[in-house]
Amino acid sequence: MSNKVRLIKKTSRIFLFAGLALALLSTIALYFYTKYQLENELEEVLYSTEARIENALKSGEIVSSLPPIIEVNEVEVLKNKILKDTLIYDPSQEEMEIFREFSNYKKINGKNYQITIREMVLESEDFLFAIVLSNVTIFGLAFVFLFYFNTSRNIQLWQPFFKNLEQMKRFSLSSKAPLDLVESDVLEFSELKYEIMTLTNKVRADYENLKQFTEDVSHEMQTPLAIIQAKIDNIINAQDINDIQFEQITSIQKDIQKLKQLNKRITILTKIDNNQFVTVENINLTEIINNKVDSFKELKMSKMFHAPNEILNVSMDPYLADILVNNLISNAIKYNNSEEVITIVTDKSSFVISNFGEKALEHPDKLFQRFYRESNETKSTGLDLAMVKKICDLYQFKVSYKFDKKHHIFSVNFSTE
Repeated sequence: MSNKVRLIKKTSRIFLFAGLALALLSTIALYFYTKYQLENELEEVLYSTEARIENALKSGEIVSSLPPIIEVNEVEVLKNKILKDTLIYDPSQEEMEIFREFSNYKKINGKNYQITIREMVLESEDFLFAIVLSNVTIFGLAFVFLFYFNTSRNIQLWQPFFKNLEQMKRFSLSSKAPLDLVESDVLEFSELKYEIMTLTNKVRADYENLKQFTEDVSHEMQTPLAIIQAKIDNIINAQDINDIQFEQITSIQKDIQKLKQLNKRITILTKIDNNQFVTVENINLTEIINNKVDSFKELKMSKMFHAPNEILNVSMDPYLADILVNNLISNAIKYNNSEEVITIVTDKSSFVISNFGEKALEHPDKLFQRFYRESNETKSTGLDLAMVKKICDLYQFKVSYKFDKKHHIFSVNFSTE
């Protein structure tokens, strides 16, 4: 998100750059166009003055020279006319000035004349500069006004869009409060509001139907599973069965237990999604971990060592705290070598558990997804770590995994800062 730019700023920036480019190009064009027009006007003055002197000479009038503005000289040879710029010293200003010079050669009344007319260019350059400066000033003021006017107008125009965007950011499936969307007289924004309302209402309806379906399925599964379990118990107790039948019935019982555990985990996940765990207490997680470690040790399921550096207290639902600890420890036992020690380290804000592993996981990014199993040979529902992640997300805890020195390491940071 660091490279993203707000819409108003981006449109204003485009307007600014486009305006500056337009101002620069128009100023350059105006400069050369005005300069061209001034030079044409200056040359017209030179040609007009030369024509008057020529007419005066043809009429037999005596034309006096007025250097350096007008010079009329008799010459022996006629040459081509010359139009050029020249530098002439101005005694009044005591400096060299630029003049536009036009020299023409004419044969008048049998005599050859060189008629030279000069006009000072400096005044026309000052005039040109004044025009360009005034244009830049007027254009600059107009540009600043239009820039701020355009920006404020865009902010006002896009306000319904921004407000509706903020409402969308606050949208939550768990909240039944309707979206407070703003109406706009802009057709596209009005259509966007309608589509947002249609989409969010449909998503909420689908979510409620899915939630109700999950709750109904979980609830309805409990009764037939209990009936099947009771009938199997009756078969075992009431009839003599051979070893093959006993193995088959035992396998069925295990499958029923898996279904019960799966149903229980799905129900818990559904309740977490629906924010049904509202009880928050200050839980001594160190004590819960110690009790779990002692229980697993009594069952002789694995070797475990807990090293509490400090007492770990966490504010959360007690039932979810027990599930969080139990699932992490059960997962470590499930994938650990029975000869290796499972190590648990806790302090005042974190819980770290590590177990031995031959190799790193192939897809660690999928580890906390529902029903994900690294291998089909693993006898797992694929929900234990998904529940851990869901509980951590609920309380804004941070759970992570890494593989280091042939050990799978799971860490939970309970600090929400």
